[in-house]
Formats: sequence, structure tokens, C-alpha cells
Amino acid sequence: MDYNAKLDQLEQRVEATKASVGAAATENHEQLKRRIAQAQVDTDHALDQAKQQASAAAHQAQDNWEQMRADAKGKVADLKAKAERRANQVDADFAASDAEIAEANASDALDFASWSVENARLAILDAIDARAYANDRAALV
Repeated sequence: MDYNAKLDQLEQRVEATKASVGAAATENHEQLKRRIAQAQVDTDHALDQAKQQASAAAHQAQDNWEQMRADAKGKVADLKAKAERRANQVDADFAASDAEIAEANASDALDFASWSVENARLAILDAIDARAYANDRAALV
């Protein structure tokens, strides 16, 4: 497996996300709603692609993936519902509280992404080690 290519793709996605977030910081609510809708489509697409790639994994990995996918879809649906509710809010204090919760959710998502990168690093190193060990064992036969 070409881990470097996958890491390069991940790096490109991070750069695209940084650019999107930078552009979003100057947009109005309607523009942000459109950006969020597109991000939801992109997230669903990425989840579907990753699910297809993960289908070859062991049963336990599939169970974990399904849970993670369900959690991710739930988060996306929750974020979309919150964005819709925000459009109907009038109370400034409530809107400020909602913004703080949304910021905390974004921080949590970044923490999860950081953990995911570290988990991917560990999984890649484990896979490389397992392949090296298998090759060593095969050389002894």
C-alpha cells in the first residue's frame, strides 16, 4: 500500500479545508448556509468513499466504521439542524450561547481529527511492521 500517497491526499484535504474556513470567515449567513450544505454533500461523499475502501477490512473494523459513520452523519445532521434553527433565532444572548456551543463542537472536531491523524500514523506503522514481520517469517521457510 502506498501510505505516502494517502497522506499526501489527506494533506491536500487539510489545505482545502483551511482555504474554505478562511473564505467562510468573511461570508454572510446565506453564503455560509450554502457552504455548509456543500460541506455536508462533500462529507457524505467522503464517508461513502471511505466506506467502500473499508469494506475489505475485517468484520470488527467494519463494525467500528459503521459506528463512526453513524456518529459522523449524526453530527452533520445535528449541525445542519442547528444552522437552520439559527436562522429563526432572534434572541442575541441565545445566539451567542449557540455560537459558543458551535465553537466548542468545532474544537472537539479538530481534536478528533488530530487523534485520527495520530491513530492513522500508528495503524500505518503497525501495518508496515506486520508486513516486515511476515516477510521475515516467509524468508525463513
